[in-house]
Amino acid sequence: MRNRNQYSEMDRTWFGLNEPDSSEVAADVVVFGIPFDGSESGRGGSADAPDLLRRNTLKANPCTEDLDIFDQLKVYDGGDFRGTDRETIYREVEDYVTSLVELRKRFTMIGGDHSVSIPVIKGIDNKISGSLGIIHLGAYMDLRDDEDGDRLSSSTALSRALEMESVKGSESIYYIGIRSIDRYEFDKVKSGKFNIKSSKDCFLEGAEAVALDCVSKMKEFDNIYLTFNIDVLDPGFAAGTGMPQMGGLTPRMTFDILSVLFDRLNILGFDMVEIAPTLDDSLASMYAGRKLVKQMWAYWAAKLGKLEKLND
Repeated sequence: MRNRNQYSEMDRTWFGLNEPDSSEVAADVVVFGIPFDGSESGRGGSADAPDLLRRNTLKANPCTEDLDIFDQLKVYDGGDFRGTDRETIYREVEDYVTSLVELRKRFTMIGGDHSVSIPVIKGIDNKISGSLGIIHLGAYMDLRDDEDGDRLSSSTALSRALEMESVKGSESIYYIGIRSIDRYEFDKVKSGKFNIKSSKDCFLEGAEAVALDCVSKMKEFDNIYLTFNIDVLDPGFAAGTGMPQMGGLTPRMTFDILSVLFDRLNILGFDMVEIAPTLDDSLASMYAGRKLVKQMWAYWAAKLGKLEKLND
């Protein structure tokens, strides 16, 4: 069941941008949480992320890394989808996202393990016209067909996406930051035409080159969804996640990649998943996620003409 708590109903939440008395219709950006980690392939803890992230935006400012301000952006927090029955939660999420796409609203989902991206992508698939491209920033492919018989585990998220009507095939997905693959995924990728830039590729080729290659492949799609797994960052920057994998992206590389993608592609929504606060006493992963959400909203604000530049 979707519900709003004290933080989703505060106007200080989300960098002071939340308008709790408004609605999805009036918002520039809708944000909601799926505090569910019952399908996690690794360690749990990501169910705590949505609420903790909200609490830690109360005293943060809507500014970019360039010190530009976007305090006119209108955000509406739709609350969390909570419950113990995965099927019910996912069905409600799917319906909600379908309604947001129908309203043509940009949106952000805070997970939860990566499985919660499945009903979000399904909700998009229900309503969009044209094709859907998916950009996945993460350490893992999440391309398994099942996890011990579970076809909705976090390690299957992109396989389920490939089954959707608007996702036309393996070339519809672009992976960035990958640094682990299992045998099933290896064989699947070997026989397909997947777009993959490993973390090592990002270091050797440079962030901008990787981002521009992604744009060249993804610009043919009418709509783009970006799924961001916090484990794409090196554990030195974000250790609080289910399955940290060394050798990941730096924050600087990540910002540079996202800047190009949001500037040149029609990104209708993104998620932030796998932040597990209980696995990191410093809360570095939570703070990294907070900063990344803020920066991606700033890119949207710039497109809406709601970004005020310091040096203009």
